[in-house]
Amino acid sequence: MKKTTILFDLDGTLVNTEEGVDKSVRYTLEKYGMKEPDRNTVRRFIGPLLVDSFQREYGFSREKAEEADLIFRERYETIGLFECELFPGVKEALKILKEKGYKISVASSKEEVPCQRILERLGIAEYFDLICGARLKENIGEKAEVLNDALKRLGISDKKEAVLIGDSRYDARGAKEAGIDCIGVSYGFEEDLEEMRKAGVKEIFDTLAQVIEYLESAD
Repeated sequence: MKKTTILFDLDGTLVNTEEGVDKSVRYTLEKYGMKEPDRNTVRRFIGPLLVDSFQREYGFSREKAEEADLIFRERYETIGLFECELFPGVKEALKILKEKGYKISVASSKEEVPCQRILERLGIAEYFDLICGARLKENIGEKAEVLNDALKRLGISDKKEAVLIGDSRYDARGAKEAGIDCIGVSYGFEEDLEEMRKAGVKEIFDTLAQVIEYLESAD
């Protein structure tokens, strides 16, 4: 079935947010007197919920991870949010998809307001029918929850119409849990593309131009 609705992950798919996340993770760890993380550790913070990442990477308790999340936000939401840039070809790809009549949405585990601010700052917010992110006060944070929320708000009842484009195993896993297809891109923050394949991604491409070609060729 030909897709009519394209859901985009944000970090690692549309936007290179590594600088802002890197500096904000370092800022957080300094508060705890901990050594600076290596680059691979930082990159694993990009995408999943921060509370989960602090527990996974540093063995923090849930309570300590929630505290660390607040410290991270002190810097990220004032400075780090804007230490980012579009990946090559993103704006052109969004323009083409819009011209072809696709419904386009962001579906990110990053909170919704920061997503909106980033996309407005980078000049691409206008291409989206919806910018959907985590809304933790409403218990919407996991990738599958965000995806289901986006489809509901877009009025999509047939999940076969939708596809998520993402860069990580977390995207592929979340899409599978939500019951939609996932197409991967190789230029993001996933360390091991085989992990994305194991998580259920349908195809992996090097550019968004190749993704569009694939979508257009599908029956």
